[in-house]
Order: sequence, then structure tokens, then C-alpha cells
Amino acid sequence: MLQRPPRQQFAAICHRRRKKTNELEVLVITSRDTGRWVIPKGWHMSGKQPHAIAEREAYEEAGIKGKAERDPIGSYGYMKKMNGGLKVPTRVQVYSLLVKSMLKDFPEKGSRRLEWVSCEEAANRVDEPELKTLFRAFPSLLQSQAENPKKSAEVA
Repeated sequence: MLQRPPRQQFAAICHRRRKKTNELEVLVITSRDTGRWVIPKGWHMSGKQPHAIAEREAYEEAGIKGKAERDPIGSYGYMKKMNGGLKVPTRVQVYSLLVKSMLKDFPEKGSRRLEWVSCEEAANRVDEPELKTLFRAFPSLLQSQAENPKKSAEVA
């Protein structure tokens, strides 16, 4: 039987540093349907670059304002449950998003829980094995980005 290619989504690992300790924190949110721990993500939007979609989803789902890197840090796969119960393979391209501010009011406020946790705690909470791996590697990825700024930053 023929299988369609996976659907594509774009997501953000939203991160910040604690003011007093400078410890790295990442945001996890609950999904609206199952209450599982996830990261902000969404479908392609016509005319928008993937990193801009990740920024938009962070705003809509968690009230996050920030700047996503232009290049993805990785991806993960999962089976997305669609309306009607059909499950479709979905590939999620993930972007690092540095949080500038958090808004008190945003489109999906009240329909999700938001928590700031360590990368290890985030890895323990999410179900997807590849996302767990991304969270565990995230501190090293950030360090690498800081030491070797992307060419996209030089072009901008």
C-alpha cells in the first residue's frame, strides 16, 4: 500500500535564563486535546518562513515574544491525531527561540498549561524520543550557536 510523505509542522524550543541564577530554562506546554507535554508548533502558513511560523506558534500558544534562529536545530516525528481520529505521520522541524517577553493575554490563553523547566525535566515530560534527544542536546546546541554565529546572522 502506498504511504503519503509525512505532514510538516514547525516548532520552537523557547528558552530563557533565570535572572538570579542564569540557569537555562525551556518552555513546555500542554496540548489542548490530550494534555500531553509538548512544545509550540503548527502547520505551514502561506508566505511565512519556517522560523517565523515557529515564532507565531509560540505567541499564539504561549504568549511568547522572541526571536527564532533562521536555521532549524533538529526535527522529530510523531503520529498526529487529526479531527475524526485518523493518525497521520508528521515531521516537526524545530527552531531555537530566545524569549524576549511573555504576554499576559494571547490567543490560546486558558486552554494550555505552561511551565518553565530544565532541559532534562523537559526531556522527561515529552513522549517523543527524538524530542527528548533534542532537549538533552539543547544546552550544547546553544553553546555552539554562541561560539559559532550562523552565516544567516552575518548576512542579515
